[in-house]
Amino acid sequence: MCHFKLPPPLLALSLLALGAESAQAQISPWVGIDRTTVAVVINTADPLSVAVGEYYAHERRLPSGNVIRVSFAPVAADMSVDEFHHVKADVESATPGNVQAYALAWTVPYRVGCMSITSAFAFGYDRSYCEGGCKPTRLSAYFDSPTRFPSTDLHIRPAMMLAGRDYAQVKALIDRGVAADGTFPRGTAYLLVTTDKARDSRVLTYPRAKDVGAGLVQVEMLKQNSLTYRSDVMFYFIGLASVAGLDTLHFPPGAIADHLTSFGGMLMDSSQMSALRWLEAGATGSFGTVVEPCNFPQKFADPGIVIRRYVSGETLIEAYWKSVAWPGQGVFVGEPLAAPYRRRTSAQEEQR
Repeated sequence: MCHFKLPPPLLALSLLALGAESAQAQISPWVGIDRTTVAVVINTADPLSVAVGEYYAHERRLPSGNVIRVSFAPVAADMSVDEFHHVKADVESATPGNVQAYALAWTVPYRVGCMSITSAFAFGYDRSYCEGGCKPTRLSAYFDSPTRFPSTDLHIRPAMMLAGRDYAQVKALIDRGVAADGTFPRGTAYLLVTTDKARDSRVLTYPRAKDVGAGLVQVEMLKQNSLTYRSDVMFYFIGLASVAGLDTLHFPPGAIADHLTSFGGMLMDSSQMSALRWLEAGATGSFGTVVEPCNFPQKFADPGIVIRRYVSGETLIEAYWKSVAWPGQGVFVGEPLAAPYRRRTSAQEEQR
C-alpha cells in the first residue's frame, strides 16, 4: 500500500467527522431505510444470484416490486463501463420511486472501471469518485448526513453486496442480519493500533470514538496486531494486509468489521485478505477497496461515526455508508437491513 503525509485540510476532515455529534448517541426509534425501501437486484444469468436474491426477498419480506431482475454474464470481477450503463439503466427503469437503497445479490462483478460496483450503483459511474489512486477523490454527500432518505434527498441510492463464496455462506449472512434486529447486544468495539504504520492511518480517529457507544458498546483501543479469543466482538477495525485469529472470535449477529489495506475489496482474487473473510468468520458487514486507494483514512470507515450511527438505530447500510467520506473505490458487503439497535416494529414481532 502506498502511503502519504496527511495534509492539514484532510486531517481536519478526519477529526471533524465526529465533531457535530461527539456526545453519547441516544437510543431512539428510527424511521429510515427498511424492507419497503430496499430493492434486491438479481442477475438471472447467475444461479447463485437467483438463489440468494429470492431467499433475501423472502426472509426480509420485500414487496414484489422491490425484486429487480437483470441479466449479464457473471464471469469477470470487473464489469465494463458500457455494460454497467446498460445494466443500471435497466435497474433504474424497474425501481419503484420510494426505493432508497439496493442489495446486490451477487459476488462478481464487484468493480466497474476504477469504482466499486456498490458506489457505481449509488452515484452512477463517475471517475471523480475514483480516479487518481493516491489522490483525494470526491466527497460523498451521504457522509455523516442526517438524511434518512438518501435517494429522495440526495439522489443517491447506497448499495451493499449480498456476497459470499457459496450459497451456504450468503444464507448464513442473511440469517445473521435478520437475527440481529432489535436485539440491542452489549458488546465491544475493538480498535487496534498495529505495527503496520502505512495501514494504521485511521488511528487518529480512534480517540474520538471512545464515548459513542451509548452505554451498549464499550470501546477498547489495543496496541497489538491481532485479536484472539473474544466473544463480544461487535465492531473490529484494524490496519493490516491480513488479519490473524479470526477463527477464535465470536461476532454477535449484526457485527461490523474491516481491515484497512489496498485490496480487501477484491473479493475473490485478492493478493491480500478479502473482506469476505470477515463474513466467513461471522461478521454481518465489511468493506474493502477494489483498486489501490492509498491509505487515506477518508476512503475507509470512520469507526466513531459507524458505531454512533449504528447504536442510534440506523441499519447497517446507513451507518456504514455514512462513515466513509470518499467511498468511490470501496465495496460494501453484508446484510444491509441488519438493525440490532433499532426497536422492532409490530410487523417484525408478528413475523417472529
